[in-house]
Amino acid sequence: MKTAVIYALGAVLAIAVNLALQEIFLLVVPATRFGLVPSVLAGTAGGLVFKYAWDRSLIFDYRAQGAVRDVAMFMAYVLTGLFTTAIFWAFEFGFDAWFGTKAMRYVGAIIGLSIGYVLKYELDRRFVFRVRPPP
Repeated sequence: MKTAVIYALGAVLAIAVNLALQEIFLLVVPATRFGLVPSVLAGTAGGLVFKYAWDRSLIFDYRAQGAVRDVAMFMAYVLTGLFTTAIFWAFEFGFDAWFGTKAMRYVGAIIGLSIGYVLKYELDRRFVFRVRPPP
């Protein structure tokens, strides 16, 4: 139960990082110039880095065994996130298209990220941070 609470807290914080970076990006580069895609990409990248650091240390207690191994682990983390990111983006852009307001776009983002993080935990547990028995 403790892990679930810490994971949920990390997910909430990662969502906050993601949406805050989107807002900051839109303040600097108005959406009318390039659309929303660059802001969503910026938020996604920031949330990803935050969540990887959180999960690696607080959820899976992974200790890097050198820079090369840590980069490989991060790339595996990114790969498991492709499917969950697609879910998040489908909700965020879908709510934006359907409702046409920033508030509802963020509601879609929160729903999509929440669904994605539930799935991401299982993917990461099974494929990224799996515990291998000693030889």
